[in-house]
Amino acid sequence: MTVQLDRHYSVELQVSAERVCQLRRIIAAHLRHWSLELHIRPVCRGVEELLTNVHRHVGDNNNCVVELRWSGRHLTVSVADNGAEMPRLLSTGGGGLSRVMALSDSWGTCRTSEGKVVWFTRYAKEPRTVELVPTAPLPGVLESRRPPAAVPEAAVPETTAAPDTAPALV
Repeated sequence: MTVQLDRHYSVELQVSAERVCQLRRIIAAHLRHWSLELHIRPVCRGVEELLTNVHRHVGDNNNCVVELRWSGRHLTVSVADNGAEMPRLLSTGGGGLSRVMALSDSWGTCRTSEGKVVWFTRYAKEPRTVELVPTAPLPGVLESRRPPAAVPEAAVPETTAAPDTAPALV
């Protein structure tokens, strides 16, 4: 399968609680289109955390830009906003950047002339298609399903029958 290198998606939006849910669905659709289904949950969760931070710390109706870029090896997600305050990783943790850190392979922030960008990356190599052709069963599987083989009569030891006399009880 040949992967088109450097796939890119960008959207500008005003941050609000409703828009975070909408953008989560849009990002999931793009990742499905790029055959990156395994990354939908962590990437959407990371974007949700970043957008929630923008909404909480920068304010309502703040314009921001969300970008997805997949090089065929790495998926980079960035959220740019016009807030002046740089985010910090709190030692108390529990959410925000600590959650983004847990969901990604790397992350970072950088100041821009308009505000800042917070980004994270995930290793997302080229997807492989799985053929839907039945494969041969593993050795031993069929043998375990067969009924037990009958024992040949010659292998059964002969027992000598005692005369019809019952043993004496003492």
